[in-house]
Amino acid sequence: MDTETITDTPPATPAETAPRWNLRLYVAGQTPKSLTAFANLKRICEEYLEGYYVIEVIDLLKDPRLAHDDQILALPTLVRRRPEPVRKIIGDLSDAERVLEGLDLKPRSSGGNHAD
Repeated sequence: MDTETITDTPPATPAETAPRWNLRLYVAGQTPKSLTAFANLKRICEEYLEGYYVIEVIDLLKDPRLAHDDQILALPTLVRRRPEPVRKIIGDLSDAERVLEGLDLKPRSSGGNHAD
C-alpha cells in the first residue's frame, strides 16, 4: 500500500456548499491491521460521506518522516484534516460507533443510563 489518494467526488450539484472531508490513514505496510483499517474507513465513508471525501493512505514504512506532520505515535492512525478541528483515531477502525463519534459524524452518547 503506497501513499495513495482515493477520491469520491461529489455529484454536479452545488459542491461549493458541501463539506469536503480530507482524511489521512497512516499505516505500516500491508499488514492485516492496516488493510482492515482501510476497509473499515472506506465502508464508513461510502455510507456517511458519499461523494464528499478524500482518503490519503500514507505508508510510513516507505517514508517514516511523514509521521512528523501529524505527530503520529501509533499505527494505524486516522487523521481528519478537514473539516477542522483536526481529529485522530488510533486502531483498525472496527468500532464503527467510536469512529463516527471521533469523526463528529454522530453525537457522543450520554455515557450511561439516567433515571427520571
